[in-house]
Amino acid sequence: MNTFDVAVIGWGKGGKTLAGTLARAGKKVAMIEQSSDMYGGACINVACIPTKALIHNAETRTDHDYDPSYFATSVERRDNLTAAMRQKNYSMLADLDTIVVFDGKARFSGPKTITVSAGDDELDVTAETIIINTGSSPNIPSIPGAEVGGVIHTSITLQHAHLPKELVVVGGGYIGIEFASMFAQYGSEVTVIDRNARPLSRDDEDVAAEVASAVRDTGVKFINSAQVVRIDSDEASATVTYTIGDEEHEVRGDAVLLALGRHPNTAELNLEATGVSTNEKGAIEVDEFLETSVPGIYALGDVNGGPQFTYVSLDDNRIVQDQLLGTGKRSTKDRVAVASTAFTTPPFSRVGLSETQAREQGLEIKVAKKKIADIAAMPRPKIVEDPRGLIKIIVDAHTDAILGAALFHVDSQEVINLVSLAMRQGVTATVLRDSIYTHPSSSEALNEVLGTI
Repeated sequence: MNTFDVAVIGWGKGGKTLAGTLARAGKKVAMIEQSSDMYGGACINVACIPTKALIHNAETRTDHDYDPSYFATSVERRDNLTAAMRQKNYSMLADLDTIVVFDGKARFSGPKTITVSAGDDELDVTAETIIINTGSSPNIPSIPGAEVGGVIHTSITLQHAHLPKELVVVGGGYIGIEFASMFAQYGSEVTVIDRNARPLSRDDEDVAAEVASAVRDTGVKFINSAQVVRIDSDEASATVTYTIGDEEHEVRGDAVLLALGRHPNTAELNLEATGVSTNEKGAIEVDEFLETSVPGIYALGDVNGGPQFTYVSLDDNRIVQDQLLGTGKRSTKDRVAVASTAFTTPPFSRVGLSETQAREQGLEIKVAKKKIADIAAMPRPKIVEDPRGLIKIIVDAHTDAILGAALFHVDSQEVINLVSLAMRQGVTATVLRDSIYTHPSSSEALNEVLGTI
């Protein structure tokens, strides 16, 4: 029996950060990872970093002609980047004296005992504190023919596919639209099939229309209010059959992307042996301190059913670190104004309430809104030759507090952090409006846009 103070299952952002902190604090830590290709977690290997590297290469092309060789070169750059980061992440933990890395699949064999298997080899690891950080995987719908392999892909496998001439994206959420925008810029003819009546159905209609318009500019076609009923494929192509009302239609492609969300990776952990509870979606149930139904077992990141963002997993690490080394007061209830970005071109960023949500809650609000091309005090988008987009900020009419924002423009992934910080710290819309910003920058748009109210 290999006995440790702490065992961490999965090398994701929260788990790896916590493992390093605890090891440096003198704890004996077991880090268990089933794949050497995933040292460092999903973010640096198959998600945030590699996809944004591919998007960067797509955006910086001089033309958008179909060019498989350019895509192959971009994938090679992506792979070199992730390989370097993977090695760095491995060394950050493996080089610490009090961490032992176990390569193998983890499966609970008791409340605090984990059986790690690699091929025919097995060993048991036990620890009083266990961190489950196994992440999530793409959903595969129960649609006839929707089986990943050949020309049918997830957001992971499509990154290494031959550049499709015709790509069909099933799903019109953030992942689907982000990939649609990217592959269109590589020269693919892209069709997005979405069951909702319009793209980005959860966002305000005016904002969603602006984003969809920019994505259409790249050549993407949207088919809305459509239900996919069947996928027929061979080695070279696939036909996606969908219905709109009572009418049946088909669209063909040499690649299909299934972009229908993700599910927590818990099925193979044998959680029944621990007494750890999960919900109907398979996510591990946790309290505000991320502790499961079993004392001493915590769940971090996507696996606990919270927002599926790397930076949320990092904050999960802070909460559990405070439980194990600090005052134990930090919790998920402390989180306010967690932003998100879809890396379309330009990027689309959101935080807080939309106008629709604020009005549904009966709040009295003021709305500051302006198209990027009309903002005189924001020359940066014009300098980099992409003045598309929109800024929309929701403000409480009585308190001047910022309730939410939708930013669709160059650098929005940076400016949204400023708005989020203002919301967390109680900085009013008036203070943001009258602040001094560098020039030429994208943040100085707040002077003019907030000046409209």
